[in-house]
Amino acid sequence: MRFLFIPSVLLLFLCSCQTAKADDEIENFLNAANISTTSSIGATMLASGCNIFRGKWVYDAQYPLYDYASCPFIDTEFNCLLYKRPDKLYLKYRWQPFSCNIPRFNGLYFLEKWRGKNIMFVGDSLSFNMWASLGCMIHSWVPKARYSLIRKEGLSEIAFLDYNVRILLYRTPYLVDMVKEKEGVVLKLDSIRGGDAWRGMDLLIFNSWHWWTHTGRSQPWDYIQDGVKVQKDMNRLIAYYIGMTTWARWVDRNVDPSKTKVIFQGISPTHYLGREWNAPSRSCAGETQPYFGARYPAGTPLASIVLNKVLSRIKNPVYLLDITTLSQYRKDAHPTYYSEHSGLDCSHWCLPGLPDTWNELLYAALFG
Repeated sequence: MRFLFIPSVLLLFLCSCQTAKADDEIENFLNAANISTTSSIGATMLASGCNIFRGKWVYDAQYPLYDYASCPFIDTEFNCLLYKRPDKLYLKYRWQPFSCNIPRFNGLYFLEKWRGKNIMFVGDSLSFNMWASLGCMIHSWVPKARYSLIRKEGLSEIAFLDYNVRILLYRTPYLVDMVKEKEGVVLKLDSIRGGDAWRGMDLLIFNSWHWWTHTGRSQPWDYIQDGVKVQKDMNRLIAYYIGMTTWARWVDRNVDPSKTKVIFQGISPTHYLGREWNAPSRSCAGETQPYFGARYPAGTPLASIVLNKVLSRIKNPVYLLDITTLSQYRKDAHPTYYSEHSGLDCSHWCLPGLPDTWNELLYAALFG
């Protein structure tokens, strides 16, 4: 499935639906769910007392971590250098936490520690972004190791055969089920039958938000259902909360923490609207440097606040890979027009690029 990169489609709460009624509905919902819009997103891991998700971007001449031309796993929608992006500075930034250092990514060590294991990314195209990045980062360490690559519509796999490590990607944009019925395609907020495919993994890395804002022609469902109630539409932030609560219930009922680690990849921001970083006339197009201010002007996305509340109520241990704030600064790291798509893409990320940092932080979470 391909994407329509139209800001009005992707930014539901920043467009025509942001009416006074919608504002009231969101506020009432947040109050009823006991979700504070002023609370900060708390990282679920502190390495040696250090929050690895709070820091700054610094120039590092040793970056990027791999050559785009030598990685067999980069999809054309992320391969900005293949499509002749002229600037290269966006490749040279490293994430530096304020009060500690994260360990340097070592692909050989990763394979040895996860020998014989199965890792699965579950989610949308941002999971795809991170999955391909991890494959490239590992491959750069063992370029002569045997591998296999299987690309299918719903399930893809990178396998490093000499280590019996499988890194899978299960594409499901909402995590909850989307079912074709007689009346049309129904998004079922209270059902995860597709979760049967996630069982038996040693590491599960979930992600969902990107598609919850899609409307019009890029919306893949006709109706939305919660229990017995079926309707044409509803407030998407509320729908997201219900869907993620269903996912949390699935994790509590189906994951054995002694056998499977669970990580949730935090909300990945978009950069279609320059007013979010105090540049009202701009978008991600033409941006060549991160935002360097002390605080990102747009603040924490409501979706991150809702996700954090869901994670605070889950019983099984789930690690939040809190990439939202550090990614908000990277207005320079999107494909823009340098990919196979003809439209402006301020949603996904170039490879090499920002998702490599996500995987460095994943590495710190697993081995730090």
